[in-house]
Amino acid sequence: MSDATTYEAEPLPVRDRPEDPAQAAEAAFASLATRRTVRDFSSRDVPEAAIRAAVAAAGRAPSGANQQPWHFVAIRDAGTKAAIRAAAEEEERAFYDGQAGQAWLDALAPIGTDADKPHLTDAPWLIVIFAQRWGEDGQGGRVKHYYVPESVGIACGFLIATLHQAGLDCLTHTPAPMGFLREICGRPEAEKPVMILAVGYAAEDARVPAHAGKKKPLDEILTIR
Repeated sequence: MSDATTYEAEPLPVRDRPEDPAQAAEAAFASLATRRTVRDFSSRDVPEAAIRAAVAAAGRAPSGANQQPWHFVAIRDAGTKAAIRAAAEEEERAFYDGQAGQAWLDALAPIGTDADKPHLTDAPWLIVIFAQRWGEDGQGGRVKHYYVPESVGIACGFLIATLHQAGLDCLTHTPAPMGFLREICGRPEAEKPVMILAVGYAAEDARVPAHAGKKKPLDEILTIR
Protein backbone atom coordinates (compact mmCIF):
# COMPACT_ATOMS: atom_id res chain seq x y z
CA MET A 1 0.00 0.00 0.00
CA SER A 2 1.54 3.31 -1.04
CA ASP A 3 1.79 6.17 1.41
CA ALA A 4 -0.76 8.96 1.01
CA THR A 5 1.05 12.29 0.75
CA THR A 6 -1.88 14.66 0.30
CA TYR A 7 -5.34 14.95 1.76
CA GLU A 8 -8.20 14.30 -0.66
CA ALA A 9 -11.85 14.37 0.41
CA GLU A 10 -14.80 12.45 -0.99
CA PRO A 11 -18.51 12.37 -0.15
CA LEU A 12 -19.62 10.20 2.77
CA PRO A 13 -21.07 6.93 1.41
CA VAL A 14 -24.85 6.74 1.37
CA ARG A 15 -26.34 4.17 3.76
CA ASP A 16 -29.68 3.29 5.22
CA ARG A 17 -30.24 4.81 8.65
CA PRO A 18 -33.04 3.55 10.93
CA GLU A 19 -35.63 6.09 11.99
CA ASP A 20 -35.24 5.04 15.62
CA PRO A 21 -31.54 4.56 16.49
CA ALA A 22 -32.36 3.41 20.02
CA GLN A 23 -34.60 0.65 18.71
CA ALA A 24 -31.95 -0.42 16.21
CA ALA A 25 -29.28 -0.46 18.91
CA GLU A 26 -31.54 -2.56 21.14
CA ALA A 27 -32.01 -5.03 18.29
CA ALA A 28 -28.24 -5.26 17.81
CA PHE A 29 -27.80 -5.83 21.53
CA ALA A 30 -30.47 -8.54 21.55
CA SER A 31 -28.61 -10.38 18.82
CA LEU A 32 -25.14 -10.03 20.35
CA ALA A 33 -26.47 -10.97 23.80
CA THR A 34 -26.93 -14.51 22.46
CA ARG A 35 -23.26 -14.74 21.46
CA ARG A 36 -21.34 -17.31 23.50
CA THR A 37 -17.88 -18.75 23.15
CA VAL A 38 -18.19 -22.33 21.91
CA ARG A 39 -15.68 -25.12 22.42
CA ASP A 40 -17.71 -27.99 20.97
CA PHE A 41 -18.02 -27.81 17.19
CA SER A 42 -19.99 -29.93 14.76
CA SER A 43 -18.57 -31.24 11.50
CA ARG A 44 -21.07 -29.17 9.50
CA ASP A 45 -19.33 -27.38 6.67
CA VAL A 46 -18.98 -23.62 6.50
CA PRO A 47 -18.63 -22.26 2.95
CA GLU A 48 -15.48 -20.37 2.11
CA ALA A 49 -17.64 -17.50 0.87
CA ALA A 50 -18.87 -16.89 4.44
CA ILE A 51 -15.31 -16.67 5.75
CA ARG A 52 -14.29 -14.35 2.93
CA ALA A 53 -17.23 -12.03 3.60
CA ALA A 54 -16.55 -11.97 7.36
CA VAL A 55 -12.88 -11.14 6.87
CA ALA A 56 -13.83 -8.47 4.32
CA ALA A 57 -16.06 -6.94 7.01
CA ALA A 58 -13.16 -7.04 9.49
CA GLY A 59 -11.05 -5.22 6.93
CA ARG A 60 -13.47 -2.28 7.07
CA ALA A 61 -12.45 -1.52 10.67
CA PRO A 62 -10.86 1.85 11.41
CA SER A 63 -7.11 1.88 11.98
CA GLY A 64 -4.35 4.29 12.90
CA ALA A 65 -3.49 6.41 9.84
CA ASN A 66 -5.57 3.88 7.82
CA GLN A 67 -2.52 1.58 7.74
CA GLN A 68 -4.74 -1.50 8.27
CA PRO A 69 -2.02 -3.38 10.20
CA TRP A 70 -3.59 -6.82 10.06
CA HIS A 71 -3.53 -10.05 8.13
CA PHE A 72 -5.93 -12.99 8.42
CA VAL A 73 -4.96 -16.56 7.56
CA ALA A 74 -8.06 -18.76 7.12
CA ILE A 75 -7.32 -22.47 7.40
CA ARG A 76 -9.53 -25.42 6.53
CA ASP A 77 -6.72 -27.86 5.68
CA ALA A 78 -6.81 -30.72 8.20
CA GLY A 79 -3.04 -31.19 8.27
CA THR A 80 -2.39 -27.54 9.03
CA LYS A 81 -5.03 -27.51 11.75
CA ALA A 82 -3.47 -30.62 13.30
CA ALA A 83 -0.03 -28.98 13.31
CA ILE A 84 -1.46 -25.88 15.01
CA ARG A 85 -3.22 -28.02 17.61
CA ALA A 86 -0.08 -30.01 18.41
CA ALA A 87 2.01 -26.87 18.86
CA ALA A 88 -0.68 -25.07 20.83
CA GLU A 89 -1.25 -27.97 23.21
CA GLU A 90 2.49 -28.19 23.88
CA GLU A 91 2.45 -24.55 25.00
CA GLU A 92 -0.80 -25.04 26.92
CA ARG A 93 0.61 -27.98 28.90
CA ALA A 94 3.46 -25.78 30.10
CA PHE A 95 0.93 -23.05 30.91
CA TYR A 96 -1.31 -25.29 33.00
CA ASP A 97 1.62 -27.10 34.63
CA GLY A 98 2.69 -23.95 36.44
CA GLN A 99 3.90 -21.37 33.96
CA ALA A 100 0.70 -19.37 34.36
CA GLY A 101 0.82 -18.99 38.12
CA GLN A 102 -1.92 -20.00 40.51
CA ALA A 103 -3.83 -16.69 40.40
CA TRP A 104 -4.32 -16.98 36.64
CA LEU A 105 -5.34 -20.62 36.89
CA ASP A 106 -7.83 -19.74 39.62
CA ALA A 107 -9.35 -17.06 37.36
CA LEU A 108 -9.75 -19.63 34.56
CA ALA A 109 -11.23 -22.35 36.78
CA PRO A 110 -14.91 -21.29 36.34
CA ILE A 111 -14.45 -21.41 32.55
CA GLY A 112 -13.45 -25.07 32.66
CA THR A 113 -10.50 -24.92 30.25
CA ASP A 114 -7.47 -27.20 30.22
CA ALA A 115 -4.52 -28.05 27.99
CA ASP A 116 -6.58 -30.13 25.54
CA LYS A 117 -7.77 -28.06 22.57
CA PRO A 118 -9.91 -30.30 20.34
CA HIS A 119 -11.64 -27.27 18.85
CA LEU A 120 -8.48 -26.59 16.85
CA THR A 121 -9.11 -29.67 14.73
CA ASP A 122 -12.89 -30.05 15.18
CA ALA A 123 -13.86 -26.58 13.93
CA PRO A 124 -14.13 -26.47 10.12
CA TRP A 125 -12.11 -23.25 9.99
CA LEU A 126 -9.35 -21.60 11.96
CA ILE A 127 -8.68 -17.92 11.35
CA VAL A 128 -5.29 -16.80 12.62
CA ILE A 129 -5.06 -13.05 13.10
CA PHE A 130 -1.69 -11.34 12.72
CA ALA A 131 -0.72 -7.79 13.67
CA GLN A 132 1.64 -6.09 11.23
CA ARG A 133 4.16 -4.26 13.40
CA TRP A 134 5.61 -2.43 10.42
CA GLY A 135 5.08 -2.13 6.68
CA GLU A 136 7.43 -1.70 3.74
CA ASP A 137 8.08 1.33 1.57
CA GLY A 138 8.66 -0.64 -1.63
CA GLN A 139 12.42 -0.10 -1.44
CA GLY A 140 13.21 -2.50 1.38
CA GLY A 141 12.73 0.07 4.12
CA ARG A 142 10.37 -0.17 7.08
CA VAL A 143 7.29 1.99 7.56
CA LYS A 144 6.20 2.38 11.17
CA HIS A 145 2.62 1.37 11.93
CA TYR A 146 0.70 3.31 14.55
CA TYR A 147 -1.87 2.11 17.09
CA VAL A 148 -1.40 -1.49 16.01
CA PRO A 149 -2.94 -3.30 19.05
CA GLU A 150 -5.92 -0.95 19.08
CA SER A 151 -6.52 -1.26 15.35
CA VAL A 152 -6.23 -5.06 15.28
CA GLY A 153 -8.46 -5.36 18.34
CA ILE A 154 -11.21 -3.36 16.61
CA ALA A 155 -10.89 -5.51 13.47
CA CYS A 156 -11.21 -8.67 15.56
CA GLY A 157 -14.39 -7.25 17.10
CA PHE A 158 -15.79 -6.58 13.62
CA LEU A 159 -14.91 -10.15 12.62
CA ILE A 160 -16.50 -11.83 15.65
CA ALA A 161 -19.68 -9.73 15.37
CA THR A 162 -19.99 -10.51 11.64
CA LEU A 163 -19.53 -14.24 12.20
CA HIS A 164 -22.24 -14.13 14.84
CA GLN A 165 -24.60 -12.27 12.52
CA ALA A 166 -23.91 -14.98 9.92
CA GLY A 167 -25.19 -17.61 12.35
CA LEU A 168 -21.76 -19.04 13.08
CA ASP A 169 -20.04 -19.76 16.38
CA CYS A 170 -16.44 -19.10 17.33
CA LEU A 171 -13.83 -19.38 20.03
CA THR A 172 -10.96 -16.98 20.66
CA HIS A 173 -7.79 -18.86 21.54
CA THR A 174 -4.53 -17.20 22.58
CA PRO A 175 -1.84 -19.78 23.36
CA ALA A 176 1.22 -18.24 24.96
CA PRO A 177 3.73 -17.96 23.47
CA MET A 178 2.33 -18.29 19.97
CA GLY A 179 5.30 -17.60 17.73
CA PHE A 180 4.82 -21.03 16.17
CA LEU A 181 1.84 -19.65 14.26
CA ARG A 182 4.05 -17.41 12.16
CA GLU A 183 6.11 -20.39 11.01
CA ILE A 184 3.14 -22.69 10.35
CA CYS A 185 1.25 -19.98 8.46
CA GLY A 186 4.31 -18.77 6.57
CA ARG A 187 4.02 -15.15 7.65
CA PRO A 188 6.88 -12.61 7.69
CA GLU A 189 8.85 -11.35 10.68
CA ALA A 190 6.91 -8.09 10.69
CA GLU A 191 3.73 -9.89 11.71
CA LYS A 192 2.95 -10.91 15.27
CA PRO A 193 0.24 -13.55 15.86
CA VAL A 194 -2.55 -12.18 18.03
CA MET A 195 -5.10 -14.98 18.28
CA ILE A 196 -6.62 -18.05 16.73
CA LEU A 197 -10.32 -17.90 16.02
CA ALA A 198 -11.97 -21.32 15.69
CA VAL A 199 -15.09 -20.92 13.52
CA GLY A 200 -17.99 -23.20 12.70
CA TYR A 201 -21.33 -24.39 14.02
CA ALA A 202 -21.77 -25.48 17.61
CA ALA A 203 -22.30 -29.19 18.14
CA GLU A 204 -25.90 -30.13 18.93
CA ASP A 205 -24.86 -31.19 22.44
CA ALA A 206 -22.54 -28.22 23.00
CA ARG A 207 -22.33 -26.94 26.55
CA VAL A 208 -21.00 -23.55 27.60
CA PRO A 209 -19.76 -22.38 31.03
CA ALA A 210 -22.45 -20.57 33.00
CA HIS A 211 -19.82 -18.24 34.44
CA ALA A 212 -18.96 -16.85 31.00
CA GLY A 213 -22.55 -15.73 30.45
CA LYS A 214 -22.53 -13.47 33.50
CA LYS A 215 -21.73 -10.03 32.15
CA LYS A 216 -21.38 -6.82 34.09
CA PRO A 217 -24.58 -4.74 34.22
CA LEU A 218 -24.73 -1.57 32.16
CA ASP A 219 -24.39 0.74 35.15
CA GLU A 220 -20.99 -0.82 35.92
CA ILE A 221 -19.55 -0.31 32.45
CA LEU A 222 -21.15 3.01 31.45
CA THR A 223 -20.78 6.52 32.85
CA ILE A 224 -22.76 9.36 31.28
CA ARG A 225 -21.83 12.95 32.09
